[in-house]
Amino acid sequence: MRGLLFALFLLGALPAVALDRFQVEGYALPNGMQLVLKPGSERGHVAIRLVVGVGLDDFSCADKELPHLLEHLLFSGVDETGEGGLEERMQSLGGEWNAFTSNADTTFVIEAPASNQRKVLDLLMALLTRTRIDEKALEAAKRVVEREDGGHYTHLQRWLDRQDLGHKASNQLAVELGLRCAERAEVEHLTLARLEHVRKAWYAPNNMTLIVVGDLDRLLPAYLERTFGQLEPVEPSQHEPLPQIRYSAVTKRNLIHGLVGNGAKLHWLFPEPVLDEQHDETFDLLKDYLDWALYRQLRLARSLSYGPWTEREVFGGVGFFSLNADLAREDLPQAEEALEELRQNLLKDGLDPASFMRIKRAAIAHQSWAVQGNSALADYYWGALGDYEDGRFANPALRLQSVSLDQANLALRELLKDPGYLRIEKPLLSDDEFVWGVGALLAVLVLGLVAWRLRRRA
Repeated sequence: MRGLLFALFLLGALPAVALDRFQVEGYALPNGMQLVLKPGSERGHVAIRLVVGVGLDDFSCADKELPHLLEHLLFSGVDETGEGGLEERMQSLGGEWNAFTSNADTTFVIEAPASNQRKVLDLLMALLTRTRIDEKALEAAKRVVEREDGGHYTHLQRWLDRQDLGHKASNQLAVELGLRCAERAEVEHLTLARLEHVRKAWYAPNNMTLIVVGDLDRLLPAYLERTFGQLEPVEPSQHEPLPQIRYSAVTKRNLIHGLVGNGAKLHWLFPEPVLDEQHDETFDLLKDYLDWALYRQLRLARSLSYGPWTEREVFGGVGFFSLNADLAREDLPQAEEALEELRQNLLKDGLDPASFMRIKRAAIAHQSWAVQGNSALADYYWGALGDYEDGRFANPALRLQSVSLDQANLALRELLKDPGYLRIEKPLLSDDEFVWGVGALLAVLVLGLVAWRLRRRA
């Protein structure tokens, strides 16, 4: 019945409905698997995203690579042809695929011709249920994951990480505050038994969402119920609580990045206060506003940085908002002074109403063209699953519209009321310091040689 209803929906859908990216056909199969189906504007193509609700944050520091390693292992092959044969089968269908493991989920990303969408989904089903995992495949996957993480984790790299010298500024602060692991997770100790346990506990239909956008087959709903609907659900696994700030950190710190150079990067980080309503929309508008404020202060008014920027990041259960700038080493004091002046003015006067309304209108207008094409729409649904309810995704333009100037000012003052954490990345020595150091070393060597020869003559 569900398949018949959706087929009628596809046949009778008006172009205006198809263009409404927020309205989708979404429902759960009897085994708990969530489906999001959306006819797209591009003919002859489908974008498929299978989102599995397991990510890096579900494991301890030592075991964080478990979901990432399993993601790679699932491409090992479903028969005697192995990994190569699996890829050849996808190529023969005209499709391409990849997978990504984030802090929150593991997602398989597929682009395929519409004519082969069910065959491609058959191959995805085979990957989930028939992949052969053995010790040889495990060792190969470990080498791949190790290379993706930057190569073999040497004793020097581990020592640098322990000294907070191997991380970028925001990561280093997260380590200081207890929100991030100090050392990189390794894969050598991970076993087949551990990986099989993760597969059975998390790769279950009631922990998956399948998103299909594009030129949909009219019989796709019936096909999905017949195939993916046969997967067996499991008792849901509990997600680990996200870490909160546990330790204190110094307000200002210099980080050594490189040996010699005249450049520097300034990062001023502030923990985001949690808002009861429109949290992300409010801070997205503040991000756009402060991007413009930094540009005016550091580039136009003072010519200190060509492209200053703001950034929002999440570590564990805490969001961070940062002001950032690329600078010449000698301009660091002026930049710090300019940013402190900007902070004090914002705390005193708040946001300029005219500038805020202009930036807000631009952000709302951006939503009309922000998501174009089947692939972008599938990615949008992937990132916005938390905003889906009763067949519709929340409209970000409406949520942006509801953010008032008073609400933004309140969030801004809560954000900037504490001094935050200043982190400066710069090389150990400037060019001049290096030249003078080499010159002094040569002078010492010459004087030592002269003294040695004089002593020898005596």
